[in-house]
Amino acid sequence: MKILIVNTFDIAGGAARAAYRLHQALLNSGVDSQMLVMSKISDDDTVIESGIKIKKIQKVMSIIRHRLDALPLKYYKNKTETLFSPAWIPFSAITDAIEAIDPDVVHLHWICGGMIRIEDLSKIKKPIIWSLHDMWAFTGGCHYDGGCGKYKTGCGFCPVLHSKKINDLSKVVFLRKEKTYAKMENFTVVGLSRWLADCADNSALFARERVVNLPNPIDVTRYKPINKSQARIELNLPIDKKLILFGAESATSDPRKGYMVLVKALDIIPKKSDKELIVFGSSQPDNSLQCGFTSHYLGQIEDKLLPLLYSASDVMVVPSVQENLSNTIMESLACGTPVVGFDIGGNRDLIDHKCNGYLAEPFSPSDLSNGILFILNSPEYTKISDNAREKVIRCFDSKTVAGDYIDLYKSVL
Repeated sequence: MKILIVNTFDIAGGAARAAYRLHQALLNSGVDSQMLVMSKISDDDTVIESGIKIKKIQKVMSIIRHRLDALPLKYYKNKTETLFSPAWIPFSAITDAIEAIDPDVVHLHWICGGMIRIEDLSKIKKPIIWSLHDMWAFTGGCHYDGGCGKYKTGCGFCPVLHSKKINDLSKVVFLRKEKTYAKMENFTVVGLSRWLADCADNSALFARERVVNLPNPIDVTRYKPINKSQARIELNLPIDKKLILFGAESATSDPRKGYMVLVKALDIIPKKSDKELIVFGSSQPDNSLQCGFTSHYLGQIEDKLLPLLYSASDVMVVPSVQENLSNTIMESLACGTPVVGFDIGGNRDLIDHKCNGYLAEPFSPSDLSNGILFILNSPEYTKISDNAREKVIRCFDSKTVAGDYIDLYKSVL
């Protein structure tokens, strides 16, 4: 059985890291797996870069394709910051590369950024499985709909585009997807969280498709608890403080990540010198908000240092306003660090309320602060930490999840 994982990048970004982890888990399970990407960063021989082989040219072309794909958005001057992908750029050579590799199953993941044109999906003649890392596959172009729900009826009047027209870009993209999906025969949709699987199942575009729920995998031998004091020494963090961790890609600049809500929540917590905030994934913004705590902005963190960072912290806070199946939540729990997040989306798959973390009322800063204090002040903190790791080992360990995907591959062949 020959599996081809397809993603825009191999290890850059949350979706890429999740797809690459599955690729590695399949290899470790004895599956003939390869990964096809538009932009390769790793030196892994099992990852294939499509198109131009000269590295510098490939990097430039990747940037150009991404910018060209965004050109139709220039007509929408009041567009929100939510990512929107028209996926109209042709001649990506991805379908030619897939045909040359000749896999038994094509497993799509995050394929935006100019990687492939929507219409080209119907040219893939192998069975397709598509793992959804956000909502884009069944919307008119937005990656998260902000709760508008128009993907259920056909889009248009798009709030992300700030459009007042029914036949706007979101309607055009929606109809292109509808026409393309109708031509795809052996096609299975995977919602990585139960929430996203339900959204896909209730969408107009995937109403007739098979939708299943399978999570991302994680290597629990790599993401595991490390002695807290030792981790803090290695990261040059204070030994005697209670450390509150927050981090994500574009942690402070992406509104969906909830940085503003976190600041409000921290402002509610009584100001004592025993608590400090750690932020990774973003340098300190020029207009950073004051929350009353000493704050450490670590910027981008290498993957190999993440287990140290999670283990050094007392609680992880993920205040996202929409979330699929968060890598950071899963990684933190695997390292035995409880997580506080809102009771939304895929957070419910990972966090068991007051057992391994805290699910706060959406989108209440006061209840988010309650959750932080519940974890930090709990007399059963050690048990909560143990529960956190146990949940990940039981439900998301790479060996278990790889086995579930192997069963899925067999079912479509």
